[in-house]
Amino acid sequence: MASTVVQFILIAATLVFALMAAGLRDMLFAALSLGGMAVCLGGLYWTLYAPYVGLFQMLIYGGAVVVLFVSVIMFVRSEVDE
Repeated sequence: MASTVVQFILIAATLVFALMAAGLRDMLFAALSLGGMAVCLGGLYWTLYAPYVGLFQMLIYGGAVVVLFVSVIMFVRSEVDE
């Protein structure tokens, strides 16, 4: 029963983060939302008895890919206030 509740919470959080990643105008917050979605999806895989897939999802997509996206966004971001 508790596992089902955790799964529904992770599904809802994944959907919220996915909609935020697609809908936010600020690219930095969209990339961070993509990372949150990857971590929630990894947690969902973990609750579905696929711990290695969940771990790889969290480490590779939630960590490495999002860090790459954020570093590129911060590198090419232009200052508008000048």
